[in-house]
Amino acid sequence: MASEAPIHLRRTLSVKDLIVYGLLFIGPTAPMGVFGVLDAKSGGATALVFVVATVAMGFTAWSYARMSRAVPRAGSVSAYATAGLGRWPGFFAGWMAGLDYLFIPAVAALFTGIATHSLVSGVPTWLATGVGIIVFTALNLAGVGIAARVGMIMLVIEVVVLAMFIVGAIVVLVHDGPSRGWLSPLASTSNLAIGGVLGAVSVAVLSFLGFDAIATFAEENTGSSRQVGRAVLFCLALAGLLFVAQTYLADLVSDVSPQHLAAHPDEQGTAFYTVIRHAIGGWFGTTVSAVKAVGPVFSALVAQAAVSRLMYGMANQGHLPSWLGRVNPRTRTPRTAILVSAAATLILAIWAATQPNGLDTLSSMVTVGALVAFVLLHASVFGYFVVRRETRSSSAGVRTAATVVPALGVAIIIALLVKASHLALVVGACWLAVGIAVAVARYVTGHRGGPSDDVLSPPSDEMDARTP
Repeated sequence: MASEAPIHLRRTLSVKDLIVYGLLFIGPTAPMGVFGVLDAKSGGATALVFVVATVAMGFTAWSYARMSRAVPRAGSVSAYATAGLGRWPGFFAGWMAGLDYLFIPAVAALFTGIATHSLVSGVPTWLATGVGIIVFTALNLAGVGIAARVGMIMLVIEVVVLAMFIVGAIVVLVHDGPSRGWLSPLASTSNLAIGGVLGAVSVAVLSFLGFDAIATFAEENTGSSRQVGRAVLFCLALAGLLFVAQTYLADLVSDVSPQHLAAHPDEQGTAFYTVIRHAIGGWFGTTVSAVKAVGPVFSALVAQAAVSRLMYGMANQGHLPSWLGRVNPRTRTPRTAILVSAAATLILAIWAATQPNGLDTLSSMVTVGALVAFVLLHASVFGYFVVRRETRSSSAGVRTAATVVPALGVAIIIALLVKASHLALVVGACWLAVGIAVAVARYVTGHRGGPSDDVLSPPSDEMDARTP
């Protein structure tokens, strides 16, 4: 009997769309939401935190670029680890990355709730958070093309607002001078504590996590698989530059000490908006609050799209139930996976919105899953290019780079994991334990089919030479 042809994701994303998605996920103004948390943890060296975080994520971005070209699959890190290390490492790479991608939309939605409440105090944070989740879920269900076009408008608005802040801060510094020392954003307001900086970096990497989500759209990319890697590297470099610039200026014009923020965690979530109102003016603070009330919705939109593609890819590899790999025939989106992600986001975000330190708690939880997945990503580069030599261009130079860069990346990530919060490590360990239970249950019940051969095989020259 003839069977129906499987429905695949539609290839509609150009390299411009990938960059827009990456920058939307990262968010040009992402540090505004976590500025107070980082300022308190680092003792005022917020710009230094983002310099270190950019360099640290640079090694991971390189590994993503290499593997996204070699294994252009929607499963992203799960598909990469499967190709480079084997089926079970691939499952756990995707499982741990799933912790990251499930929490990120909740954090972004909470940013929306906090900014909305700051703008209109009569609107509860939890209510604004819930409305934001409904909006970006509806956009994702409508299709990736529609979401990209709407997101482009929001990205332009965020860039304009960031440019206005930079100009306004420079005017304040020229007219009144800095509230802190000129080098304090890179050296702290007192004695620089390396442990505090690394602890802040473990949270700051949350702001960069959008670059890795670009790889989840590999099966919807209209051009060469090289485009995904280029978009990953470009987004990370540009985001790092923007993050360092805005936090450096914010530190200089802030009249609230990091010690005060550390003693009053309830003020950390709105610290950047307080800086803007006091230093530049209430009108601009209202403008930024309005944009930040809407902007994170689009970061969450991309995050939700990414986790749905991760679940879709893992389902097609046999790692998760097959119903998560179903695609809506009309919109060509993984509708079931999107709805599962939306339900998890709603529960997490509403809970955090009702807690006094919900932002710090939720932000801390995100990074552990991502960092563990990054370790397996780096290991997959070594396994794919050095051990298995699954490429026609496995020259000595390629093998050396595939050894040195992942080794440095893993060393940095381990240092960040050591500095992660105790709660984040506990949550990560519990999530890993659940993953082990899921893996054992699927093995015992007979779900042993691994990924298809095309996931493990390098793409052909014809695939890599596709014209945009």
